[in-house]
Amino acid sequence: MRQRPDEAVIGRQRWNRLLFGHWAVEPAAVQATLPPGLHVDTFGGAAYVGVVPFRMERVRPALLPAVPWLSWFLELNVRTYVHDAAGRPGVWFYSLDCNQPVAVALARTFFHLPYEHATMRCTRTGGVGNAATWDYTCVRRGAGDAAARFAWSAGGAATAARPGTLEFFLVERYLLFAADARRRLYAGRVHHEPYRISRPDVTAWSALPLAQAGFAVAGPPGSWLAAEAVDVRIFPLRQLHAR
Repeated sequence: MRQRPDEAVIGRQRWNRLLFGHWAVEPAAVQATLPPGLHVDTFGGAAYVGVVPFRMERVRPALLPAVPWLSWFLELNVRTYVHDAAGRPGVWFYSLDCNQPVAVALARTFFHLPYEHATMRCTRTGGVGNAATWDYTCVRRGAGDAAARFAWSAGGAATAARPGTLEFFLVERYLLFAADARRRLYAGRVHHEPYRISRPDVTAWSALPLAQAGFAVAGPPGSWLAAEAVDVRIFPLRQLHAR
């Protein structure tokens, strides 16, 4: 799945300031939330749900330039890990909060993804490079004043995840699944260089996005990871047909 698909690129973007927080949950709890045709993916007998705040940059169609007011924005996604009937591993999104209304509309319409309008902010509070501390807040529209806040610095040197590790299971995903209003399944590939990850120093975190997705978790995530920026190519979404 790491290999670039042999088809035309439809979009380009850059993912930056990535933080991954993951909680282990019972596989049955995840499976109950999935549409027919998708199956929970596990590591060591556990399923994982994650919260990922990050910054989208230079988002544009493949043959067009980035637009200053449109191509840079913030996202926070809640996700889990699944595979389809063919055994292909990928990501299932419960929500994707975003502070760019145009991006929300386009992703809902053309990618069938559960984007949510939100007020979001990400500021640097000190340091440079891996020593920089990022302070990130997200308030979903319609959720009152409830805010999810994350603050972290990337920590030490970043390296690629080793195959067979939990870190590899969590971040090395190049396929997303989505479902439309009629519960028809779709899959879309992305391509980027493997993430270079580090153990971040996290000083503020929130389980609110998981609660909004219907998951009750106790305590902090079992895994925190930060990742360096990656340049991403987006490929067409394809409908999956029942086998």
